[in-house]
Amino acid sequence: MTPKDPAKTLEDLEWARIVDAVGARCRGPLGARMNLPLATTREGAARALAETREVMELLAEDEVLPLDGVQELRGHLQRLSRQGDLDAGALRDVMKTLAAARSLRLFLAKRKERMPALHSACAFDPSLDRLHEELSVAIDPDGTLSDHASPELRRLRGETSNLRERLVRRLDQILIERADILQDSFYTLREGRYVVPVRRDAHEKFEGIVHGTSSSGQSIFVEPRALVAQGNRLKMAQAELEREEARILAELSELVRERLASLRAACDALDHADRRQASARFGRDLDASVLPLAEGAKATLKTARHPLLLLDEDHEVVPSDLSVEAGRGLVISGPNAGGKTVALKNLGLAALMQRAGLPIPAAPGSSCGFFAPVLTDVGDEQSIEKNLSTFSAHVTNLARILKATGSGSLVLLDELAGGTDPQEGAALACALVDTFVRRGAALGVTTHYEPLKAMAAKDERLENAAVGFDVEKMEPTFELLHGVPGASSALAVARRFGIPDEVLATARGVLPEQSRTFDELVRQLEDQRRELALAKAAVAETERELLTERAKLKERRAALEKKKEKLLDGEAKKLRDMLRRAREDVRQARRLIKKRPDENTADEVRRRIEEAAKVAARRPADQLPEVRGEPIAPEALHLGVKVWVPRLRAVAEVVEGPVRDQVRVAAGALRLWVDVADLTAPPKGTTKQGAGKSPAASEGPAPTPQAPATPAKPVQTPDNTLDVRGLRVDEALAMAESFLDRMYGQNEPTAFIVHGIGSGALRDAIRGQLRQDSTYVQSFRGGTREEGGDRTTIVTLR
Repeated sequence: MTPKDPAKTLEDLEWARIVDAVGARCRGPLGARMNLPLATTREGAARALAETREVMELLAEDEVLPLDGVQELRGHLQRLSRQGDLDAGALRDVMKTLAAARSLRLFLAKRKERMPALHSACAFDPSLDRLHEELSVAIDPDGTLSDHASPELRRLRGETSNLRERLVRRLDQILIERADILQDSFYTLREGRYVVPVRRDAHEKFEGIVHGTSSSGQSIFVEPRALVAQGNRLKMAQAELEREEARILAELSELVRERLASLRAACDALDHADRRQASARFGRDLDASVLPLAEGAKATLKTARHPLLLLDEDHEVVPSDLSVEAGRGLVISGPNAGGKTVALKNLGLAALMQRAGLPIPAAPGSSCGFFAPVLTDVGDEQSIEKNLSTFSAHVTNLARILKATGSGSLVLLDELAGGTDPQEGAALACALVDTFVRRGAALGVTTHYEPLKAMAAKDERLENAAVGFDVEKMEPTFELLHGVPGASSALAVARRFGIPDEVLATARGVLPEQSRTFDELVRQLEDQRRELALAKAAVAETERELLTERAKLKERRAALEKKKEKLLDGEAKKLRDMLRRAREDVRQARRLIKKRPDENTADEVRRRIEEAAKVAARRPADQLPEVRGEPIAPEALHLGVKVWVPRLRAVAEVVEGPVRDQVRVAAGALRLWVDVADLTAPPKGTTKQGAGKSPAASEGPAPTPQAPATPAKPVQTPDNTLDVRGLRVDEALAMAESFLDRMYGQNEPTAFIVHGIGSGALRDAIRGQLRQDSTYVQSFRGGTREEGGDRTTIVTLR
């Protein structure tokens, strides 16, 4: 079993402030008694982190867990467990909490795939819905028993109300009739009886029962004798009503008591969900994220920010990189008040927060493993009561920590072995560091001891880190510099806090040369490290600028591609318009030759057909087989080479390039740049038609149309079928026009266009064009089941 984290650890790291911050973000009663359980196993931490991550994703989508209406039921449930009954207000609290439980259960069930971890963690008994319904019938929202709780209750309330109304009406009459002896014109209740205020000097003139006097003694409260009988009946009715109410409350309390275990589980689940949502809100407010749970006892925190400093808006937080690992140690040195202890606490809080399922304020790429226990000795522990000096208390804590340390522990020690003789303290510090690391602990220590800094520089298990110090400003920068030890800069700190210069000058004279040399070397290392950091930042900035420029170029290229496509679409539309006019010329020529079959008419028809042929020669390439040809090597793409362009579904000729993995091709009047990778050799049966030419342009007379004597079912063949599935609407319409023109020129009576169903957009566009095209189309219809159903349109040509 994982050793428990000592109370001193939680105190040293100010864990209570984290708990309070999360509790302040709760929506239910949990906030007033907030606790953040620390997982005792790696699996438990993984579950907690998964749950918080799910809620953070929910919040990112502007959704929240439905936790409105949750009431504090712990006292009520304890009373029930002791066989006590609940009043109507307490039952209303139970009812509202059950409603919240039902809302959360349905909410999580609906999002089970998105939030599997939280759904699994928050288990509710669905039978509690029945209890909620029973309470809803008997308890009104204001926390009183409803008239629907029982027929007898309704009857007794009506009877009591009637008795009270009759009594009050009689009181109103008495106030008017006996106004001469009354102190005031009102009535009130004393000892549960209705009384009127009679003047002290006239009370003998008013018959009734005295129930007391006013504080001044000038009024005597008298129950009129005429109302005593009515008052008695009202009193008896009220007693009977109270007995019925008590009976109902006892029955309802027993219903709740029977579901006590399920109700406790529901309250725990609601608290758990509230805790996770509060944790997610805490992370969102601190701009934190749920870190991956690293394998083993290892933490890598990039630009980590201390969460308590983030909560205190008055502090400017300087981020730092922190890393610890089992069997390794981080030795932090540098000036006092420079941030050494802050770095230690940041490490400790990250370890605890990871186990509590809390987001950690660190940059992407960070991770934190499972550390248990977390052992600390941070701060001054001088104890007058126990007759312990600071050093004695420190050593006592070290002994306790040594006893509890094992593999996977996180040990954080502030000013290790400080407060005693420097030489002996340094020796003890080095020995302790070696012991903790050998035991497999992840270690973080702060120190001013030069021997310990030197040990960290030589021992590969250890790493030096220094808190930065600005020599010009003579103040710490709070940055953490890895790989170098830090100078204590005690004299600089003393000057910062007001020690006179003459005192500091004397101190420098006393300081051994070795110490001055060491401090100077450390400062030089810090300067070099800072220069390297600046250079690294400059390189990173240049890289960011290059990436930004690259993204802009990519956007510009995409815009040019879009513009090119738009131009091509415009050119294709012009060609379609030319083709449509050519078709109309052919149609008019045919009509003309039928009406006037003379020589002049024939010449006119011939002229029109020649003009139409010129237009048709400039149209886009006709549909070619969808099969791709053999791959073609880029080096084979030179001027004049015939290639297959899948985008055009046509054979084209290379007219320019290659340039930057693209060539320019010509397909009839159409010229465009295409990627080399998109080109293949022309499929078999396409090259003989020539680049950009349609099958309709091939040599040979067109067959003479012959109308069948009787209608026959059209026969579908590859030659009279066009498949436009997968094409854009504009591409499909252009190919359909070209295809119907070819079919008409070949005297085909019927054409088949296969467009599929999909969303129906392609089918509707094809048929919409057929309705407008009276040049060749006589009629069209959807296919029969054998012909492919509504996936196919069958066109009857003129």
